[in-house]
Amino acid sequence: MRILAIETATEACSVALFDGDVCVDARHVTIGRGHAERLVPLISELPGRGRADRILVSLGPGSFTGVRIGLAAARALGIAWGAQVLGYPTLALVAACARDVTGTHPVDVAMSGGHGEFFVQPFDERGLPVADHAALPPARAAEFLKQDIVAGNRAQEIADLRGRGSTISILPDARHALAIPHTLLTPALAPVYGRPPDAKLPGQ
Repeated sequence: MRILAIETATEACSVALFDGDVCVDARHVTIGRGHAERLVPLISELPGRGRADRILVSLGPGSFTGVRIGLAAARALGIAWGAQVLGYPTLALVAACARDVTGTHPVDVAMSGGHGEFFVQPFDERGLPVADHAALPPARAAEFLKQDIVAGNRAQEIADLRGRGSTISILPDARHALAIPHTLLTPALAPVYGRPPDAKLPGQ
């Protein structure tokens, strides 16, 4: 089975193509914005233009626009290729990336959120969450996260606030998508925004 992984929830735009358990090719670029312009060309650079039997796509939390771009592309390719499309949590992918460095150790994940907050979540040695993700101001995020290893693009800030901890400063990379526990994959392709929307309907 060929599997295409798509990650667009952060300033990174990342795709990877797997043949079974083997990553045959991948692309990972840090672009900030512009995922809509870069994603499809990156996929088309993969062998067979990225065609796969299954597509894994990030659900967030992360960039509102980035998450929606990845989901729209995954849905369209799923229809075009007759492929199964499954979503995964972005923070779980960061934890999977960290395990490639640390081995089987628990890890806290801290990523940029909106309005100065961090998206945070602790994971056990198997890559499973031990608490729900949260969007918290930095000081509260540092209190929330208890484990010795912190991964993500806000890992160093957490360690500095706590005065302890090892850090792995990384962005999510689609090459590690198959290391996400299967129980975290879902056919329900609903975005996970991580915090309430800024805009509200009248009367709410």
